[in-house]
Amino acid sequence: MPMYHPIKECSDENDDPRMPDPAGLRLRKDHVESAAIQIAEPTISTPVVTDPIQQLHSRLPSDQKPQQRQRLASLDVFRGLTVVLMILVDDVGGLLPAINHSPWDGLTLADYVMPFFLFIVGLSLALTYKKLSCRASATRKAILRTLKLLIFGLFLQGGFFHGVNNLTFGVDIEQMRWMGILQRIAIAYLVVAMCEIWLKGDDHAASELSVLKKYRFQWAVVLVLTIIYISLLYGLYVPDWEYQIPVAASSLEPKIFSVKCGVRGNTEPRCNAVGMIDRKLLGIQHMYRKPAYARTKECSINSPESGPLPSDAPPWCQAPFDPEGLLSSVMAIVTCMVGLHYGHIIVHFKEHRDRICQWIMLSSCLLFLGLSLDFFGMHVNKGLYTFSFMCVTAGAGGILFTGIYMLVDVCGYRWTTMAFEWIGMHSLMIFILLACNILPILIQGFYWKQPQNNILSLIGVGR
Repeated sequence: MPMYHPIKECSDENDDPRMPDPAGLRLRKDHVESAAIQIAEPTISTPVVTDPIQQLHSRLPSDQKPQQRQRLASLDVFRGLTVVLMILVDDVGGLLPAINHSPWDGLTLADYVMPFFLFIVGLSLALTYKKLSCRASATRKAILRTLKLLIFGLFLQGGFFHGVNNLTFGVDIEQMRWMGILQRIAIAYLVVAMCEIWLKGDDHAASELSVLKKYRFQWAVVLVLTIIYISLLYGLYVPDWEYQIPVAASSLEPKIFSVKCGVRGNTEPRCNAVGMIDRKLLGIQHMYRKPAYARTKECSINSPESGPLPSDAPPWCQAPFDPEGLLSSVMAIVTCMVGLHYGHIIVHFKEHRDRICQWIMLSSCLLFLGLSLDFFGMHVNKGLYTFSFMCVTAGAGGILFTGIYMLVDVCGYRWTTMAFEWIGMHSLMIFILLACNILPILIQGFYWKQPQNNILSLIGVGR
């Protein structure tokens, strides 16, 4: 198993593989390794004595022996479980609407995937930047890795590949989608990495209050981001807007739809501030064209499944909307910051009991707050990434991680989760090949006489 250590030097001669990658999305020079930060909690192990140097080390007092650090197994298991969940909802969600993304308000199994990945990013960063000797070098490498991830996301999710049953590829830059899953993870990673590198106090932390004091500036960032998000979501005025849909015949003029708004604080699909900001800054032609709200009752006769438009469908039903938009990514950063605090608990508390008690307490508070906000009108909504959605999903992520930690790292039942751990260690490659349909597209490229005569068609995939 590969070993990972905190950053020790400021040398820039080589790309240090010990540096963190957003959500573990490591882009190496020769290959791409696992997704969602593959970092380990330091542990002390006794090596096998095979040479004089090791024999000398074995005679040293225990506090002077060099420490070997290995991966936190429960974190790999959590990451692998999230990857499996992502593949499950992508492939089965269309058949089982109960686990597919919620059309608008509400929460389903698929809606937990993105918050869990962001939670993992934050938790891992706390372990990675446990000890820093050169902030400038760490900052430079974090920025470079963010840029790599953004480019990678544009290539995979910007429209370059046209999906199964379509052997063409390429994208019109004027219609390219700017945001996506990897882009959002990159943004959250960069912001949280900068907070952990530059906004960490030098105080000694040995209690709950001292930990909060040590990271008080990071919590100030969380507060500012939350205030900005809520103020813009409920305070911005959303005017009327329109969009157009090209028709099949190039000689015909595109259809133009007008949407009436003129409101503030609206969280419905047609007139929310999240969509308005994306239309203004990204451009509606660069947004996601198959939004989940197309499966609402107003837009589908088969709701909550996809289906034909009702005869009285409102004009906004076919409008693009990006679930990984700009304003909603602000709360995604907050989810990552919450995961960062869970990692701080690992760093500063060495007893399993202390860690578990604090995780359960924080997770319970988040769940209670999120459900209470939903009850009083701030609905849980994945598309808008509302504050209540952040609280519920981060709390659920904390509960799930605590359970995995108790099973794997406390009770030692690691063998029961070996498959998930392996997936977590190779999650980026699995994400690329399966979740982004790269493997099916590659297989489909080999056919007999006609493109439809390929292996995927024989086994019923992509029909």
